[in-house]
Amino acid sequence: MASILGVNLTVTSYAELVEKCKAWARTGESRAIAFVGMHNIMEAHDRPGFRETLHTADIRAIDGMPIVWLLRAQGHREASRVYGPDATLALLDGAQESGIPVGFYGGDETTLAMLVAEVRRRFPDLRVVYQLSPPFRKLSAEEDEAVVAQMAESGMRFLFVGLGCPKQEAWVIGHRGRVPAVMFAVGAAFDFIAGTKRQAPRWMMRSGLEWAFRLATEPRRLAGRYLKNIPRFLYLLARERMAKGDLVKAS
Repeated sequence: MASILGVNLTVTSYAELVEKCKAWARTGESRAIAFVGMHNIMEAHDRPGFRETLHTADIRAIDGMPIVWLLRAQGHREASRVYGPDATLALLDGAQESGIPVGFYGGDETTLAMLVAEVRRRFPDLRVVYQLSPPFRKLSAEEDEAVVAQMAESGMRFLFVGLGCPKQEAWVIGHRGRVPAVMFAVGAAFDFIAGTKRQAPRWMMRSGLEWAFRLATEPRRLAGRYLKNIPRFLYLLARERMAKGDLVKAS
């Protein structure tokens, strides 16, 4: 089992993810997919209840090069990054090819409209059968039931959810069994594909420096998160490694 700071991860690839999710969609299965980066791991560390919820996701793909490097150092040589925005495009391409209807849930109304327009431009034969920008507040039980009913009626089999971490992960996992679709917690993919936010250059992604680019472009929103999480993430990793070293010596 691949694991970082007590968070269990799924070693997979873009191709394997797409094929598995297409198979689930064809049989009408309800599944929950998460893309796990440092932010998710630190949320899971700070909130054990969220970690337990995250562990019930059907796939917890590895989304972050530092995590890939750590897993490879642990012996998981096949570990590779499955980046949420790129996975979204691969899944949309697979859905178009296989005739799988898709839906989108999340983002503000402007971003969602731009996202759907761009998706339709890139994938002209794709069936987009559902889209909704929910209010920022928590929905009432009655409102949630109405949304679930609309989703089921739409006939979609892939649902892309962009509500921000950890809300989106909790949403897709909490709605598994209620929404008859494979659900993906894809976060920033909505903004990146819509073009409302800039993506880091590929060389920065490959070098594990995407966080620096995002911090430079969104300092007010991300400074607190990164200043809080990055030092603690490194400290906890070092402490975990030292503890394991002590166990090895003791044995």
